[in-house]
Amino acid sequence: MIQTDKLYDEYTANMRKYMDVEASIAILSWDKEVHMPPDGNAFRTQQIATLSGIAHEIATSERFGEVLEQLDSDRAALNEEARKNIQLSRKDYERTAKFSHDFVMRRAVACSNAYHTWLKAREANDFSVFKEALEEVVKIKREEAEIVDYTGHAYDALLDEYEADFTAEMLDTLFADVKAKLVDFVREIRAKQQVDDSFLVQHFPKQAQWDYSIDILKKIGYNFKAGRQDWSPHPFTTTFSPQDVRVTTRVSEDNFTSLLWSSIHEGGHALYEQGLRHQAYGLPSGRYASLGIHESQSRLWENNVGRSLPFWKAQYTELQQHFPKQLAGVSVEQFYKGINKVESSFIRTESDELHYHFHVLIRYELEKALLEGNLQVADLEAAWNDKYKAYLDLEVQHPNQGILQDVHWSYGSIGYFPTYSLGSFYAAQFYHQATKDIAALETQITKGDSSKLLTWLQENIHQYGRLYSATELCERTTGEALNFDYFYQYAVQKYSDIYGL
Repeated sequence: MIQTDKLYDEYTANMRKYMDVEASIAILSWDKEVHMPPDGNAFRTQQIATLSGIAHEIATSERFGEVLEQLDSDRAALNEEARKNIQLSRKDYERTAKFSHDFVMRRAVACSNAYHTWLKAREANDFSVFKEALEEVVKIKREEAEIVDYTGHAYDALLDEYEADFTAEMLDTLFADVKAKLVDFVREIRAKQQVDDSFLVQHFPKQAQWDYSIDILKKIGYNFKAGRQDWSPHPFTTTFSPQDVRVTTRVSEDNFTSLLWSSIHEGGHALYEQGLRHQAYGLPSGRYASLGIHESQSRLWENNVGRSLPFWKAQYTELQQHFPKQLAGVSVEQFYKGINKVESSFIRTESDELHYHFHVLIRYELEKALLEGNLQVADLEAAWNDKYKAYLDLEVQHPNQGILQDVHWSYGSIGYFPTYSLGSFYAAQFYHQATKDIAALETQITKGDSSKLLTWLQENIHQYGRLYSATELCERTTGEALNFDYFYQYAVQKYSDIYGL
């Protein structure tokens, strides 16, 4: 037992050492997107690659493998949480050990260069600037899939990093539901008189939007003593520890919806990270369950709460005080309908919550085709534009409106996009359960108090980290595995009321 305890302490120290290096990479990456001057990219790429190599050495050392193997064989001497930590760490070790140091360095360089090139392409509004860098990323991710040695679709090998409970086959089935149910429902909405959101498209000063977003983040429970908000080209959340979780946002002074819901969305991510147990830092029990679960937290706060009528009944008077001229004569009911307008749009992050899943589906189909080799990066922009016409009936006018709008591929995050839809579906199911478990929840939200909801999420989801898989967590919390019908029923109820269906 004493020997097992010493080994577990050695395991914990190694995991925290690895996390320290990962956090250092995250700080450099955060700075690259928030503060770094353009000329700093070359050395920053080198610095990130060096640290990535060090992290890989820590995570795959022969000694660490021996410690994991010994602890796994002595699992009866460990408590339940420790056993689960070892099980998950051994799975991670076996996957990570498949990658050579050279591959890890090449992947880090490719992705760091791709991000910097993506920024240049956006500035030029020209996909050709990004094409070569993206080709290298796709090549690296194909190589990664082969190294992992998948048994089903190549996409499964990459998806496993983000959502281990799902496969491409399962996603195909899920998105078939999206096509079968949401497409027809959206058609019904399009046949009705469109709601008025013209009051949202006027001048909203940048600083006033920023100040209000800070107030809303505080109200949903984001702890600014353990985080901060900054500007970036694409909103994101990054965590260095549960006591340092940062969000970014972006602004359009001519469209009120851009900044606020980006901040709430990222705030939802941050609440999850701030809710992880401090004492489990670096261990699987102190890391998020899956990206689908992570997205469920951001989408729940953004949509189920942040675009709800109860929420705005509490907040609207203060919002009007921030923007008295812009919102004069606009009732809270008009505002609620306006912020939930259903209409095809080019930008995923600014899409309504129904068309949003068509945006995700497009990216999923393109990623699969890239990995299969059925689509080449040289043809990607045309394929993107064709799908926007087919799914959203939109003619993409320029790359920033289309293929250059998302940062994810420059990160090498192929396999990530489906987690956005999974997150929305989990969110609807979790929120439905929360309304059953918390007496008069929406009445409390109408009074401006969402604290009991945050506590419920912390107790049912945040505190467990990776101790339960996404499916297990969903079953523990709601009594069943992920069920698309919860989202569909939520959407029908909400939008039937808004559009008088």
